Amino acid sequence: MRARNKNSALALRLLAIVVFMVGLSFAAVPLYNLFCKVTGFGGTTSTADAGSDVILNETISIRFDASIDPSMGWEFRPAQGAMDLRIGETGLAFYEAYNPTDRPIAGQAVYNVTPFSAGGYFTKIDCFCFTEQLLMPGERVMMPVTFFVDPEIVTDAEGKFVREITLSYAFGEIELTEEMRLRIAESAQNDENVPIN
Repeated sequence: MRARNKNSALALRLLAIVVFMVGLSFAAVPLYNLFCKVTGFGGTTSTADAGSDVILNETISIRFDASIDPSMGWEFRPAQGAMDLRIGETGLAFYEAYNPTDRPIAGQAVYNVTPFSAGGYFTKIDCFCFTEQLLMPGERVMMPVTFFVDPEIVTDAEGKFVREITLSYAFGEIELTEEMRLRIAESAQNDENVPIN
């Protein structure tokens, strides 16, 4: 009987450890994302409601990159290859997305900047990547991103050597939300060529 009680107690302890580890695994992604957002680690950018009050005479080159999950069906590319801005100056760039398929496709962009040391200083004011995107069959859109490079980069031990930043976006397909399905249904009423998936 005593051995059975020890085994039961051990089983409960092991179960508690498993539950704790599963809980940690679910918390890991949000905690990592928060860490990256606060520190700029891994090229995660910052956000702001408005541009910088300080604009330096030093310039920095911003390059634009795009990729897409091949199974998605969209075409996606930057509208410009690069631009030079003064540090602190607000920039406006566009990415072009096109849905050549015969079905509505929803996507979400993930992004980062390189070098990673510039991540915390590359600041987005507004971006298409903040929301999910839906393109109807044959729809082509220009998607804007408004940004600036925080002047504090020139005082950072690593950041002060950065002369070029690459902003990269990767689009992946997501499931249609209920709101998207309603939009598709409204479009289908006006256009018989829009299938509802």
